Amino acid sequence: MIQKFNAIKLNEADNVAVALTNIKQGEYLSIKGKDDKLQVMENIPYGHKIATVFIRKEEKVIKYGECMGITTEAIYEGYHVHTSNVRGLKEEERLDILKQSTSFHA
Repeated sequence: MIQKFNAIKLNEADNVAVALTNIKQGEYLSIKGKDDKLQVMENIPYGHKIATVFIRKEEKVIKYGECMGITTEAIYEGYHVHTSNVRGLKEEERLDILKQSTSFHA
């Protein structure tokens, strides 16, 4: 039997998955490489992010194993992660992340 997935995590450290199709509220998220399923709490458009764990307010959103923004409100698992609840990084935050990176040499 072939398993069909509707989302993918791009890195094991990610706290979001990316929708591989439009996902409707109430459907279950089936992430490639994962056995557990998570109910989607609102419509998620193709290519958009879904929280796979509870992400607190002012916490990093991790995609590709990297911080791609900071939450502006708490985001519960199964909910859309988008510009309405995530802000970009401030310059000092970018620099701090770079300094923490093992590949950064100042």
